[in-house]
Amino acid sequence: MSSWRKSSYSADSSDCVEVGRGIGIRDSKAPTTHLPVSAKAWSAFLGLVRSPRS
Repeated sequence: MSSWRKSSYSADSSDCVEVGRGIGIRDSKAPTTHLPVSAKAWSAFLGLVRSPRS
């Protein structure tokens, strides 16, 4: 069984995106469907999100 995580900023809200390590991402309101994302693609996404904006 895989574990899914959601942002701590989501608190108890069901309106969030969850991430499963080595699995992908999914909408918490539709947990049976997920989008597979490779580790390389996820790292690239996080790099863009974390980069300073100009």
